Amino acid sequence: MSIKVHEIEAYILRSKDFAKPILIHFRNLVHQACPEVEEKIKWSFPHFDYLGEMMCSMAAFKEHCSLGFWKYSLLNSAPSQHGDQDKDGMGSFGKIKSLKEMPLDKVLTSMVKEAMKLNKQGIKLPSRSRPAEKKELVVPDYFIAFLKKNKKAYQVFENFPYSHKKEYVQWIEEAKTEPTRIKRIETAMEWIAEGRGRNWKYESK
Repeated sequence: MSIKVHEIEAYILRSKDFAKPILIHFRNLVHQACPEVEEKIKWSFPHFDYLGEMMCSMAAFKEHCSLGFWKYSLLNSAPSQHGDQDKDGMGSFGKIKSLKEMPLDKVLTSMVKEAMKLNKQGIKLPSRSRPAEKKELVVPDYFIAFLKKNKKAYQVFENFPYSHKKEYVQWIEEAKTEPTRIKRIETAMEWIAEGRGRNWKYESK
């Protein structure tokens, strides 16, 4: 049975008016194609999982929405004109500003069903080899010590993707004065405890 969670309802309600019909339509379409879908909020925006693994997601920003499929590169049903995931729009189809800019329902439905099949078969994305020159992210000891004062914030930070951690570390280390650094650490603690990335404020409210 299809179950919709309150957190995603709240996310949609907080979104800009132009975004609401896009998010609602995509959400309903996913549920129709995959009644067993699991809704979750990850990295501050809605995700749709199947069999405990990510399948697709949606996000609203100030002027556009994005729709993403975790295994987009493996989907034969994906529209060829979109190529690989659009980095500028942070999704599989670039920046979507209205319902008419969304892929056809039958295309999205086919993609959801194919994504379900990949998850069911246990097919994973090919691992991406990291560039040799990429250094291990060094998190300052003083920041770790501060995070450990808040168990929730520490656990969330530990589970953040590399990019989220790097954004916070750079922001804190770029502070030009000690008072500014302390203020940024305190702000980071609040945002991290809420599961927010450093740039969450650029998302639609």
